[in-house]
Amino acid sequence: MFLSVDKQRIKRFFITNWGTCEMVYSQGVFNCLNLDGFAAVDQKDIIGLITFYITESTSHIISLDSIRQNQGIGSSLLTRTEEHAKKQNCSSIQLVTTNDNLKALYFYQKRGYQCIKVLPNAVNKAREIKPEIPLFSNDGIPIRDEFILSKRLK
Repeated sequence: MFLSVDKQRIKRFFITNWGTCEMVYSQGVFNCLNLDGFAAVDQKDIIGLITFYITESTSHIISLDSIRQNQGIGSSLLTRTEEHAKKQNCSSIQLVTTNDNLKALYFYQKRGYQCIKVLPNAVNKAREIKPEIPLFSNDGIPIRDEFILSKRLK
């Protein structure tokens, strides 16, 4: 579903931007190469990427990255994923982010997502799997809680 983007390019994108293709949350480990998703490509470079999976009536976003900020790339990928989820008869779309990720919290809330659950100290569980998760963000905010955000799809 990544259109004409081959897995090697996607793998390089994740390794360059995240160091790995695996996303770790308190609920588990997700290899983004095994997920569905959409890519934004400029000439031959990936400039944005979203991954997700669908269970029953919910689409779960695992990652959303945009190399060029404030150009609509992330918004476009999110909209496309929401449209895809509707076509798959999903009634909602969810994602997990951490308490320090203020840009993501702003981005998603501005687009109709709301926090439906806070998992206090959940990042400690994720660190058991991936110890390299830092204790503090670049802004000095302790990274400790996971926020589950959701949006109803009409």
